[in-house]
Amino acid sequence: MSSIELTPSQKNILQELVNLYRESENAVKGEDIAEKVDRNPGTIRNQMQSLKALQLVEGVPGPKGGYKPTATAYDALQIQDMEQAADVPLAHNGEDIPDANVEEIDLTSVHHPELCRAEIKLQGSIADFHEGDTITVGPTPLSKLQIIGTLEGKDDTNNKLILTIDDMRAPAGEPEH
Repeated sequence: MSSIELTPSQKNILQELVNLYRESENAVKGEDIAEKVDRNPGTIRNQMQSLKALQLVEGVPGPKGGYKPTATAYDALQIQDMEQAADVPLAHNGEDIPDANVEEIDLTSVHHPELCRAEIKLQGSIADFHEGDTITVGPTPLSKLQIIGTLEGKDDTNNKLILTIDDMRAPAGEPEH
């Protein structure tokens, strides 16, 4: 598979299209993407033309029209098909986020106990997350790992939350026998 090089802006727009498409399972309007990425709808239309040329999105005409990501878009963003994947829950300031699923957890610095960090790659929009928010990830399916942390930053391009870990538990609940 050949790798498609996207600009950070294209990657961000494509990621938001995938997030919105997953939520609605319908074509996504350019205005909705523009609102999520804080850009002008005209800019989104222009970017969509280049993403169409790269065969990453397809246009859907008509009043219920908009854009849909192609299978190539998921490859370009390195998103696995999560149809059969286990659900890893996420809570934001104590409230479960049902349409968010944790795709990947990277423990970026565990060697220093005071500066323990994790990067959480999500399926779902990260637009409503803000620095200082409390994030709870897990428990994960096998190890029952649960991470509780404070949001330190966001990587919109890769759909990741960067947490300072406040607490980590494994197993978080009673293991199933």
